[in-house]
Amino acid sequence: MAEKPTVNAVQKALESAKKRNFVETVELAINLKDVDLAIPKNRIQEDIILPNGRGKKIKVCVIGGGELALKAKSVADLVITPDEIGTIADDKKQAKKIANSTDYFIAEAPLMAVIGKRLGTVLGPRGKMPKPIPPGADPTGMIDNLRKSVTVRTKDRITFHVPVGTVEMPAEQIADNIDLVLKRVSLKLEKGMANISSAYVKTSMGPSERIL
Repeated sequence: MAEKPTVNAVQKALESAKKRNFVETVELAINLKDVDLAIPKNRIQEDIILPNGRGKKIKVCVIGGGELALKAKSVADLVITPDEIGTIADDKKQAKKIANSTDYFIAEAPLMAVIGKRLGTVLGPRGKMPKPIPPGADPTGMIDNLRKSVTVRTKDRITFHVPVGTVEMPAEQIADNIDLVLKRVSLKLEKGMANISSAYVKTSMGPSERIL
């Protein structure tokens, strides 16, 4: 169970958010201190599987052929065959549309080099380079995990945001997600929680409530 202070902060954030005509995301804002993010090795980029998921549909694209493509058709949101990589790469508008509308990409390991060369300029800056999978493997388990995952990515800014659920989820579930993200982020920092100056929870358009 999440600690009570986290649950209380989430509850306040949910209660103070105005009703919208769409389902708002709940975000965790983390502020770091005494960390030089100008040094690449100090930056964080990690996928975290949330115990209670994201509370919304997460889109996953599989890039591959043969057995992998056949197995992916029933579980992935989009399947791109090796022959289609070049066509998509040559159409920058289509490539950006796919990159923006897809949360995660999985690709057959042998295709990673050509994907990096042809689509790297579109996927790289968005932190969406594919996760490799062996040719012919069943991607179902990997896709299931990614649909419950968030990507923590600091770049060079000491403040960063992580989606931890939606306003339709119970406060306790969101709090559990938050506590896990904070724990995992602290493990990546040299001084652990001492490198986190503060953390807040808020709906995407609502006021924030302090957790740390």
